[in-house]
Amino acid sequence: MASLEPYQDYGKHVFSGAVADEYLKKHGASGDLLDDPSWVKHSADTVAAAVLDWATDNGANVYCHWFQPMASSGVRHGLTGQVQNMMMEFDSSDKTIKYDFKGKHLVKGETDGSSFPNGGLRATHTAGGYLAIDTSSPIFLRGDTMNIPSVFVSYYGAALDEKTPVLRANEALSSQGTRLLKLLGYDVDALNANIGLEQEIFLIPRDQYYRRPDLQLTGRTIIGKNAPRGQEMCDHYMAPLSSATSALECMQEIQEECWKMGIPLKTRHREVAPNQFEFAPLFGTNTTQIDQNIMVMQVIEEVAARHGLAALLQEKPFNDVNGSGKHNNWSIGTNTGVNLLNPGQVNEASGNDEVFPVVMAAIVAAVDEHGDLMRMAIASPGNDFRLGACEAPPAIVSTYLGDDMTSYLEGFKNGTGGAYNPGTKTLDLGTSSVLPFEVPAEDRNRTSPFPYGGARFEFRAVGSSQNVSMVNTVLNTITAEKFGEFADKIEAGASPQEVAKEALEKHWKVIFNGDNYDLANQEELTAKGVWRIDSGVEAIAALCSDKNIALFEKMGIFNKEECEARAAVLHDHYTGTVEMEALTLIDMINQNIIPSCKSSGVGPVAELTAAAETLKAAVAEIHAAESSYDKAKLARVLRLETMIDIRDTCDAAEAVVPADQWTLATYKELLFLDSHVDAPSGLDMDF
Repeated sequence: MASLEPYQDYGKHVFSGAVADEYLKKHGASGDLLDDPSWVKHSADTVAAAVLDWATDNGANVYCHWFQPMASSGVRHGLTGQVQNMMMEFDSSDKTIKYDFKGKHLVKGETDGSSFPNGGLRATHTAGGYLAIDTSSPIFLRGDTMNIPSVFVSYYGAALDEKTPVLRANEALSSQGTRLLKLLGYDVDALNANIGLEQEIFLIPRDQYYRRPDLQLTGRTIIGKNAPRGQEMCDHYMAPLSSATSALECMQEIQEECWKMGIPLKTRHREVAPNQFEFAPLFGTNTTQIDQNIMVMQVIEEVAARHGLAALLQEKPFNDVNGSGKHNNWSIGTNTGVNLLNPGQVNEASGNDEVFPVVMAAIVAAVDEHGDLMRMAIASPGNDFRLGACEAPPAIVSTYLGDDMTSYLEGFKNGTGGAYNPGTKTLDLGTSSVLPFEVPAEDRNRTSPFPYGGARFEFRAVGSSQNVSMVNTVLNTITAEKFGEFADKIEAGASPQEVAKEALEKHWKVIFNGDNYDLANQEELTAKGVWRIDSGVEAIAALCSDKNIALFEKMGIFNKEECEARAAVLHDHYTGTVEMEALTLIDMINQNIIPSCKSSGVGPVAELTAAAETLKAAVAEIHAAESSYDKAKLARVLRLETMIDIRDTCDAAEAVVPADQWTLATYKELLFLDSHVDAPSGLDMDF
């Protein structure tokens, strides 16, 4: 039998399962204690003592409440906030030291919230930010620090973070979902949302990264002439991870470090664009997976530096090659492990063939009615350049179900009952070396923003730099609302089939199994009234529509003030991102491009000089605007119109300036590790 000894460190740095059980037993408890969140009230000191033993045994002597401020994507390293405190008490009288970590330190904290984005939820003179442990996500170690996943709220309980809303949405989904299932004869105690997050990144030579102020300060190349070679041949996609560069060693170390924290980064491979790669973990509950993904992004950036690389997490770091996403694979499970999106599982567990189509009808209705919120949830600044560019689905929110599932739901809608049994087909390749094998009846549809397949929905349009809490807050909330509406109608006397049929009739237009990249199809979907919001700035504003405020208030996720504050924070985040890019471009024009043109005696110097002044004027106009929304609208024009025109001028200069006179790293130098980077020193190349 294969030995698992090399993997015995898996999860040793996460306080859950067997690890927690071992240490809690030393204090008269067991790991089962953590299953009930009420331990924070009656057993906090016991858990704290066990956690202290575990932490110190693994070399940690510092703790922090690890929280997730709003508007961190693309700008804040690690996407989190934390104040690290030693778990020590110092006696000044006799100069002795002892450990000091009790239940009160574990379950709650307080910090200065004055410099975190809040959208007006707290005033300058009311700066308190309060932290409380999230019992749904385990404590973990990294280095000498114990990290306690926590919510971050104001003195009055308003959410100042990304975590609190998704926890509220989890409650709504479970409450309304179990209510509906009970009416369908399937009694379960709780539901949870499970997700798996595919993380795409770029790895580039760090010495060339230091020759690009735009990459250092904004995460993307604001200018840059295309290299003679790009992704035309798709030769990078799933090619072998070469030992001739440091990328493979880097990815191996990332996996190893995450492994110890109980993060199962199972998959690694090259992606389509040059120097683009992907990691993917196993599925898990959404709060745990979100926390782990945030940690994965931090580990990626830090480990890359140790290997002479720079990791780029931004959605579109390079022009005219694919950008990066973070596919959010979402499903709903019962507390007993039954996946409601797996027809075989749910039919067997419930004994009712109608449960699956009723659940699917609710989700279809939710996507159609609240596609604007799904678009809002992916409105990160970097997605401006990615959505609809034949690398990510367009900003038209439809769902792909496949012909097999669509036919089944159409039959259900028309009165044909029975269980859904996913079809398969057999491929016979005509060779005895490869025996005939079965494949699913449905193909993949990578052009759909929200396709169904493999017993889950895949939200493909999510941006790579995002904290996906808002994404999952929206998915859970809109689904919970539909579960509740279905339950209301059934309780009022309607049959489940009637309710589901009515919903499918009303919302059928959102189901689209064709090519979402095709412009004619996009126009067809738009004409049918499927949600389409091309501008990320406008999508953010949808958070404050009457419909959506009513939804969030009804489901207990946000009140009106929190919706408006979050929209302001997101607009300010967009504007701030664009302003950094514009100011960086001014510096690059004045300090790099114009001097290169002058020293070589070629290039559009007059146009470049005028461009810098145009940028300064545009930034000043943004500053003069009154509201966050108005500023963001101006910033979008600056970014997607003015700066793109100026980029053309800069790239024209690069095209004529001799290579030895061009001081900025070029796409040729940034994008081709396999041909531009030496093999790692000390690498054993013997075979």
